[in-house]
Amino acid sequence: MTDTTRLTTVGDAIAALSAYDPNTPLRVAVQPGYPMHHLLARVVCTPDDAEGDGTPPTDPPVVWLALGEQVGHLPESAADALGWSR
Repeated sequence: MTDTTRLTTVGDAIAALSAYDPNTPLRVAVQPGYPMHHLLARVVCTPDDAEGDGTPPTDPPVVWLALGEQVGHLPESAADALGWSR
């Protein structure tokens, strides 16, 4: 995957992840200038999972991935693969 590729839909993410063993650990890399990695905490969809007030949802659904616990500094090999300098 090149740095010009964007994962903008659930289908894009599923297609990108389908090449890997489902038991492979999954992390989120953030902060290119000071690369760290985090666990994923939750996946939710709004307005479906939003706090209900009895009003039917009118906004289109959006799936959100929440960052979880910070694991530590991103390994240099991962930063290199992402095209981030360390």
